[in-house]
Amino acid sequence: MSTIESDTDNSLASGLKLTKPSIKVPKRAVVVLLMLLLLFVTMGVIYFWIMASGKHPVWLPAVMSVLWLAAGAGMFLMLYWMWQEFNRLSNDLSDWATSLLNGDLSVRMPFHTDYCPSKGIRQHINVISSDYEGMAEQQRLYVEQQETYLAEKKYHLSVLYDVADCINSSSDLDDLLQRFLQTIQGVTNAKAAAVRLLDKDDSLRLVASIGLGPMLSDVHWSLENEQCVCVKSFADNCVSRLTEMPQCSLTESTDFSESEDCEMLAIPLRYQGKSIGVYNLFVPRGGELESSITDEDALLQSIGKHLGMAIEQAGVEENSRLLSVIQERTRMAHELHDSLAQTLASLRYKVRLFDDSLRRGDEEVLWQELEGLEGGIDDAYAELRSLITHFRAPIDGKGVLRAVERIVERYRRDTGFDVFFYHNWDLKDLSRDAEIEVIRIVQEALANIRKHSGSETVRILMYSSEDGECSILIEDDGEGLSDDRPGPNAETGEHIGLSVMKERAERLNGELQFDSDGEGLLLQLNFKVPVADTASPKPSGS
Repeated sequence: MSTIESDTDNSLASGLKLTKPSIKVPKRAVVVLLMLLLLFVTMGVIYFWIMASGKHPVWLPAVMSVLWLAAGAGMFLMLYWMWQEFNRLSNDLSDWATSLLNGDLSVRMPFHTDYCPSKGIRQHINVISSDYEGMAEQQRLYVEQQETYLAEKKYHLSVLYDVADCINSSSDLDDLLQRFLQTIQGVTNAKAAAVRLLDKDDSLRLVASIGLGPMLSDVHWSLENEQCVCVKSFADNCVSRLTEMPQCSLTESTDFSESEDCEMLAIPLRYQGKSIGVYNLFVPRGGELESSITDEDALLQSIGKHLGMAIEQAGVEENSRLLSVIQERTRMAHELHDSLAQTLASLRYKVRLFDDSLRRGDEEVLWQELEGLEGGIDDAYAELRSLITHFRAPIDGKGVLRAVERIVERYRRDTGFDVFFYHNWDLKDLSRDAEIEVIRIVQEALANIRKHSGSETVRILMYSSEDGECSILIEDDGEGLSDDRPGPNAETGEHIGLSVMKERAERLNGELQFDSDGEGLLLQLNFKVPVADTASPKPSGS
């Protein structure tokens, strides 16, 4: 647009240098005007001679008539010439304007004679026509340039769309790289393509290729080789080109390794301002592709940024999947610890009691304890089947309060301990995952009391307020937590109950507190749930 404006200014300046348009009088008009002047002077002289002398010659009327007729003919001839020139100018202007309206910008005002009266005006009109034609030509060139620019941008966007589509439709990193190489090879008409990533040894490792030899998978390219075009592209964040194929080790065992009509492009892969690798294109030189992108460094680098971001994202997703597997395994271990492991520990406790009764020989007690063992085995089997089929805590859908009541009833029946359960629970519903965490914490706390505290009295309080604040207290009168208690054993899986309970409290976004003064242990779980889940309080106790 600046070119057009400057050309316009130049045209206007050239117009200002023209002289003011004037009307030239033709020679024939000058002759006629001089003759008319002579006639009028002659008639004036005769008139004054008659007035001065008082004579009236006989020839005077004839001479005066001839003079007046000649003057009238001259005036008529001058008017006719003026009308003819005006009519010709108006017709030429009309034809000129009509031609402009029809798109003929080369039209000019004609000059019919060398002494055209409107020559100056016609010259100025022709100057305006020339300026207008120049402006129109500049505008046409500008429009063509913009159309070419938009066509290139449209093609570049289609290439980026194809690359983004192949990246988004991939399932993993290997699939992502293969889809990308196939796509970029298609849009660039490349003979081969490759992707190399930075590894832990600060060298470039080939991770995917198409059209190259099969023996390059274990080859590494050191970043210390400053003569390597790919290393230069990696370090300087620029598109590098190599025309001598024998110098590139990637072309070994290929049919273009000695070719002179092929060049290699090295484009950096970038993520968050850092190079994470390069991708290479082996494209023919001197090709006649209508829309080749191999000369568009900005587009190639933009593709490198997209691919770099996709590679990093694929790595993050892979790590996320691995973390999910680890978390799922950890959760499964916690479920086994808090369900089947506790039931088996209870069976071991009952077997010891059964052994003591067997030594005493009390048959009635033996039968009672044997029935307890059978019931414990049935419970273990049911819990195992539940873990296999549902991987869920034994809840019946009636809420966490009902589930804790069932746990307390079973604990009383299995241990014979005195368990006092109080609740002022305002929550009508709690999410299923939160219910599982609460139930498992209560189960683990009761199991620890049975195995370690030496107390036969347990108090449980469940409380929740109208604003969603929840608190669960479990207290016993046993020995409490000793400073020399054994730590968690990773091999046997023993003594990990406290850490498991803390992890479950964290998943509730809550806090688990312990208070032990040597005369018992107080465990308190505090967490908060959305107020929308609250209902009217129903205090009760058992």
